[in-house]
Amino acid sequence: MSELTSISASRMGGLIRKKEVTSEQLVTAHLNQIAEVNPRINAVVHTCAERALAQARQRDAELAGGMIRGPLHGVPVTIKDSLETAGVVTTSGTLGRANHVPQKDASTVALLREAGAVVIAKTNVPELCLAFESDNLVHGRTVNPYDVTKTSGGSSGGEAAIIASCGSPLGLGTDAGGSVRLPAHFCGITALKPTSGRVPKTGHFLPPGGIADRLWQVGPMSRYVEDLVVALPILARPDGVDASVVPMPIGSPSAVRLQGLRVAFYTDNGVRKPTVETIEAVRNAAKAVADAGAVVEEARPDGADTPAVMWCDLLGADGGAGLRALLDAIGTTRFHPLLTEFLEISRQRAMPTGTLLELLGRWDVLRSKMTAFLDRYDAILCPVAASPAIEPGTSYRQLDIFSYTMLFNFTGWPAASVRCATSPEGLPIGVQVAAAPWREDIVLRLAQHLESSFGGWQAPTVR
Repeated sequence: MSELTSISASRMGGLIRKKEVTSEQLVTAHLNQIAEVNPRINAVVHTCAERALAQARQRDAELAGGMIRGPLHGVPVTIKDSLETAGVVTTSGTLGRANHVPQKDASTVALLREAGAVVIAKTNVPELCLAFESDNLVHGRTVNPYDVTKTSGGSSGGEAAIIASCGSPLGLGTDAGGSVRLPAHFCGITALKPTSGRVPKTGHFLPPGGIADRLWQVGPMSRYVEDLVVALPILARPDGVDASVVPMPIGSPSAVRLQGLRVAFYTDNGVRKPTVETIEAVRNAAKAVADAGAVVEEARPDGADTPAVMWCDLLGADGGAGLRALLDAIGTTRFHPLLTEFLEISRQRAMPTGTLLELLGRWDVLRSKMTAFLDRYDAILCPVAASPAIEPGTSYRQLDIFSYTMLFNFTGWPAASVRCATSPEGLPIGVQVAAAPWREDIVLRLAQHLESSFGGWQAPTVR
């Protein structure tokens, strides 16, 4: 990698505006980096080289004429393959969409373009984004850039892997159970799941809506927290289609004072005890926040141990009938083994309407318990997962590892992952930061402090 591809998207935008580098030079550098690293990690599934270079030259011409579209003017970005991109194959990792070319961008993709970004590539996912590792029958498996025998995570695993490898400075992922935070943790970058209702989901496949709609959001992923700060206001705009979006103001992280901030932390959610190094990372993060003047206490919310079972029950409530009907409708007749496992879990969890209503009631009870917890605290620190990156093909046999992120999907709270440590095997370890609804400013301010304290992203070494 070069210095040009390892800096932040924010800095790239500044260099373009000062005319110290051109968008065409940046796009070319990142396309070259993708060509260098992708054969090893298989994170990028489609490059838009000709189109991206043409758009980069257009951005350079606009700048020469005095036009700046936004803070990402001319900056290259990548997009998860479940988000539609006009004129570019978007498969969502399933054979029935192997040749699907959308006519319209997903809302978040369009918002990035409006801010001047140049889309250079699409990145890998599990089939229909329904796994915590990125592998499918269309494009194959994405591996971890720090250790190719491990997974990069899912479902935004391609994004995390290519960003960590400097093939992209900024990308879009989606998160219904941890799908931006877990890959960020596995790959040593940073990512934000915004508050439910903050960002439009229009143009995602699987389509938004339905019983699980409140669980998930589109979120930015990058090597540097400063890029999440820049990206969130760009993405958090109603699109007139997604009725869940609430046009709430966005606070500035720079206005958040750590002095006196009330922060709870816990290292074990009662479902799966983390590795020793993960526990140490969370404790060290708590100490770093306390040293900055925050009031830090060890405290675990009541109900932190419930989301893992609820997540499986909710997604499998109909026994997988709706998903099978959708697969039939798009012509997918062969499934990846991970999707087969998901369908079997769903079959086992089929429930009558009364049981489903009881489940939804338990969801509301959990949200109430968590809201009450906020009477005492402004933010929470905890593990992102119980371990660093795991071996491919094993995620559905150890779902409890991922239970730490699911809690904040059920609450709808904003949550981020930021690298704070390294395992003895050389794998990244992230710490999760969460706060009350609409308080991404607190999440990002704490993430900035942890990044500064522990160094954040580190370049992968070949293993």
